[in-house]
Amino acid sequence: MEALVTSKPKLAFAGVGWIGRNRLQAAAESGLADITLITDLSEDCIREASKIAPQSRTTLSYGETIADALVEGVVIATPSALHKEQAVAAFEQGKAVFCQKPLGRNLAEATAVIDAARRYNRLLGADFSYRYTKAFQKVLAVIQSGELGKIFAADLKFHNAYGPDKPWFYDLALSGGGCVLDLGIHLIDLMLYALDFPAVTGVSSSLFAGGHAVKGKAAVEDYANVVMELENDITAQLACSWNLAAGCEAVIEASFYGTKGGVALKNLNGSFYDFTALRYWGTKTETIASPPDPWGGKALLDWIQKLSHGPAYNREAEQFLKSAEVLDRIYGRIT
Repeated sequence: MEALVTSKPKLAFAGVGWIGRNRLQAAAESGLADITLITDLSEDCIREASKIAPQSRTTLSYGETIADALVEGVVIATPSALHKEQAVAAFEQGKAVFCQKPLGRNLAEATAVIDAARRYNRLLGADFSYRYTKAFQKVLAVIQSGELGKIFAADLKFHNAYGPDKPWFYDLALSGGGCVLDLGIHLIDLMLYALDFPAVTGVSSSLFAGGHAVKGKAAVEDYANVVMELENDITAQLACSWNLAAGCEAVIEASFYGTKGGVALKNLNGSFYDFTALRYWGTKTETIASPPDPWGGKALLDWIQKLSHGPAYNREAEQFLKSAEVLDRIYGRIT
């Protein structure tokens, strides 16, 4: 059989703050793509990014970036309020898109992005990077094996001892939400992905800002407790926060319990980067994955590899609507 011919995609990076530069570094080190253009509204950010990819051209104009005929794909790491508009514009110019989460501030915006990807037949990826950790891949394998018996519960936690350092995160009109949209979205995605996207039949949420309930207020939450009821008699709980006095920099956990045991992803020693996977039998624990694991850019690299085989739309993108719908229900935007 003749080998499948692949090529190095030519990419533009739009938004090269901390996370954008981190993904730029991963792409540059991988050698899987040619980094053609870098764009940002900040000349300082462009200057720092150019140290990573000195061969790349730079511009302050996003419109100029997506109009460039050489660019095949755009990696978007701009503020959330821009994601829908910029992704749709890139598709209209025939570009593939890899976007930081969330695809949009709400389900309507996420749907518009996916509809545009389908309409223009272009590949769409989103940076749900925790799917690609070695620890989660081990957790997923145990769940899929059936070893846990009937899974009936999931326990999700993401507490960040710091809050975001950009003002737009605290403006509901710009961010679309607080710690749930910033942090909890990752664990909601992991839970749905691990359980093969069951229907969510009920959602109850309590959101707080500065210790006070935000229900009915135009406020950005810094603490949330959420209970989700899933089909097949599964219940899931999520707790997430910014600036919580949790005794460490971060608490990140996704645990799954069945009639024959449990399995969990947990961060180590308060780290944002180091994860372990644990298998539970009653009072016994087995470690099934440990650091080191350079997982940060793996979602992007997976998208680049897919793009190297062709830019056509992939229906896997429709998975992103599942978590977007749950988020709208948490925020009371749909019932």
